[in-house]
Amino acid sequence: MKYLTLLIWSVFIIGCHNPPKETQNSFSDLNLPKAFKDYWFSGLGEINTYKLKQSRYGQTRTGHASLIFVTEEFQNKLQVKANQKSAQTTNVLKLNATKKFNTGIYPYSLMLSVFDPLTQQQYAKKLSFSSQEWCGQVYMQLNNREKFEIKLHSYFQNEADQDFMISKTALEDEIWTQLRINPFEIKLGRYKMLPSLEFFRLQHKALEPDSVEVSQSKDVTQITTKIQYSNFKRQLSIVQNSSFPYTILNWQVIVNQDTTSAKLLKQLQIDYWNKNDNKFLHLRDSLNL
Repeated sequence: MKYLTLLIWSVFIIGCHNPPKETQNSFSDLNLPKAFKDYWFSGLGEINTYKLKQSRYGQTRTGHASLIFVTEEFQNKLQVKANQKSAQTTNVLKLNATKKFNTGIYPYSLMLSVFDPLTQQQYAKKLSFSSQEWCGQVYMQLNNREKFEIKLHSYFQNEADQDFMISKTALEDEIWTQLRINPFEIKLGRYKMLPSLEFFRLQHKALEPDSVEVSQSKDVTQITTKIQYSNFKRQLSIVQNSSFPYTILNWQVIVNQDTTSAKLLKQLQIDYWNKNDNKFLHLRDSLNL
């Protein structure tokens, strides 16, 4: 089972707007650890910043990465952030992961969004990925419906605009949220997995799953989760604290001979959507931005 202890919860946080007020009765019948409720349902989001070493065009580029986690209500039919909780919504842990780095004269900006339900549903509700640089922009979206529905918009002629479907399979991009919910429930062993949307777009490959070997090692303070692909010659290793809230400390991706890595700089739990005034610019210093 994907999450042994998590049930649907009435969430406080609604994206980048003030969260709706919920009554304390929302807590009464939850079968969740108190530490989990206190941390993720506190009305705050979590910002993690990382020193990034990104491989691009055969060279290593320095930059910054961020992993921003927050809980919110997800509208099941439209598959977007819901305005309010209802019978048609699901609680999700949302990840917005960003990377910024320069390739010579021009900059890259990458963003991945993951909407992962806090229920026993097998797959993430939705993924989206975008890449912007001076040559153009690319956007890719995966919606979890009867099948995985894919939309691709690209400035490259051989990619152009596409709409297609693929069979459901494990998703690398949802590993990040699963590790924050409960790293001890990650599915281990050999099975099929769809690599990250970033990988497909930066490598300009057709979307298809590959066989992986997922393994995990632990010591007193840390957990390392490793995903080794067969045909794509790709390996992902994620290191996190072994105690709640299971902060991600660093990660490394190796594709052929090219290595990308990131190391945690700062972590801040804050209602960042309320900190958009210029007087809050100093908070970027506390995140090493």
